[in-house]
Amino acid sequence: MRQVRLAKDAMDRDWADPDLDLGTVAAHAGYSRYHFIRAFREAYGETPGQYLTHRRIERAEDLLRTANLSVTEICHLVGFSSVGTFSARFKAWTGLTPSEYRTKHVGRGAALIPGCYAMLWAGGFRSAPGASTGTGTGSGSSASGKQRNSGEAG
Repeated sequence: MRQVRLAKDAMDRDWADPDLDLGTVAAHAGYSRYHFIRAFREAYGETPGQYLTHRRIERAEDLLRTANLSVTEICHLVGFSSVGTFSARFKAWTGLTPSEYRTKHVGRGAALIPGCYAMLWAGGFRSAPGASTGTGTGSGSSASGKQRNSGEAG
């Protein structure tokens, strides 16, 4: 159980990293991918992929309410490499598309934070998936990005 908690801590710490995948997290626990999925589900009631998706969506909800960023920018800031996958997972979790969520929740508090400040606070500007990494602080996506963000880690 200790190893599973350490892996969950790594997901809690690095949730926005688009390169965080099942293999990396399972390695933190010292388990094979499939054994880790079973152990994580037994401990927390959901797969590692579901947990990571929920963490990312919770952060996206916060950004949609507070930052003046586009849905695409928020998608990439929270670790998704595909806007379509992000929007589908977001709607499945909240019942609203990201744009509908923003429309419903903006205006209930302080003014939106300018996007440039929110991007810098989140760790800088990342390159768009597939773009060269010459000026961004993050990396482009990998071929396994669709599987990683599918909502199910295995």
